[in-house]
Amino acid sequence: MMSIVAIVGRPNVGKSTFFNRLIQRREAIVDAVSGVTRDRHYGKSDWNGKEFSVIDTGGYVRGSDDVFEAEIDKQVELAIDEADVIIFMVDVESGVTGMDEEVAKLLRKSKKPFFLAVNKVDSAMRENDAVEFYSLGVEKYYTISSINGSGSGDLLDDLVKALPEKEERTEEDELPRFAVVGRPNAGKSSFINALIGEDRYIVTDIAGTTRDSIDTKYNRFGFEFNLVDTAGIRKKSKVKEDLEFYSVMRSVRAIEHCDVIILVFDATRGFDGQVQNIFWLAQRNNKGIVILANKWDLVEDKDNSTVKEFEAYIKKECEPFVDVPIVFISVLNKQRIFKAIETAVDVYKNRSKRIKTSELNEEMLPLIEAYPPPQHKGKYVKIKYVTQLPTPYPSFAFFANLPQYVKEPYKRFLENKLRAKFNFKGVPVTVYIRKK
Repeated sequence: MMSIVAIVGRPNVGKSTFFNRLIQRREAIVDAVSGVTRDRHYGKSDWNGKEFSVIDTGGYVRGSDDVFEAEIDKQVELAIDEADVIIFMVDVESGVTGMDEEVAKLLRKSKKPFFLAVNKVDSAMRENDAVEFYSLGVEKYYTISSINGSGSGDLLDDLVKALPEKEERTEEDELPRFAVVGRPNAGKSSFINALIGEDRYIVTDIAGTTRDSIDTKYNRFGFEFNLVDTAGIRKKSKVKEDLEFYSVMRSVRAIEHCDVIILVFDATRGFDGQVQNIFWLAQRNNKGIVILANKWDLVEDKDNSTVKEFEAYIKKECEPFVDVPIVFISVLNKQRIFKAIETAVDVYKNRSKRIKTSELNEEMLPLIEAYPPPQHKGKYVKIKYVTQLPTPYPSFAFFANLPQYVKEPYKRFLENKLRAKFNFKGVPVTVYIRKK
């Protein structure tokens, strides 16, 4: 299980700069498409061989100065709820502020591990100035400079030691996990209630009433799996939280810990930016994906071509990963909800598929010979061999004499041929070109 590290603190202390430094450590920004989880405030990093997700809460604080304080309290509370470890960032230039003291108080009360990072320390004099941050009641602080990275190694050495150890999976955990995700009020909990035929979750009309991710063991079509609602019951007093940030935190955790995501969206609202963010998050994490257009009964002026047109619109938004099943459902009328689960089971099987090396080479090498990679500066690329890699999702290594000359369009050609031959519908496929 991937741990989540949240960076919190008041505005303009350098959270985003430090976040960018962390995620560039591995070039694993979730997507180059702008707006992925709000301008890419989510990414992955690793240090000393430990991988973790990083969330920059700064991107979620909105409003004028007078509401900043309440917003920041809210972000810190959410980070405390969701993150495994917290980096609390302050700014040596402005010294200790009232808002810093407020954040420190919340963190001390939480008992969650947190690390105080004093930013913008780039000289010996500033090193001395940092001493005043002891007044925040911490045993130790770390002086860093987000801009040039100095001091961040010591902070990260201690941070990764505080990350929880990966839990051993129990037999129950070995069951495939299908996570139901989507933006608030799309009908996620109603979908699960309709499937299991009882009100296992409280469902209300208030957006975002779900709180903790709850697993339900489910058995259908002779296939057993855990159904995960990115959700749980939450007190009404909390409903005023920043729902976008909340649903991102919840989706991140659910997506990283599942095999297939069932992405539910409200067809009357369209396949909008936030739904697309969740889609790309799942795609970048190599998860199986099924898209459910819910509330299809409420879409007006439907005719025979409406489904095709709507499908084409969704696929346009999902390019280049368009080999994804889309099921049009109405949770309210229980229309096609079992079709949705049957499709998710198929996608899981596609994701787990192993193809014999001999079969792969028999199918792919003649194709490659008929359509070889374009020559580069008079040099010919020859691909001699292909094998599937031992990853939990479909990834393939093609061995070539000059791998550096095989460009993205040709990799996409190989991916499309693999899809056509072996059916990987709903699953991202990764193609590597390696030196033979």
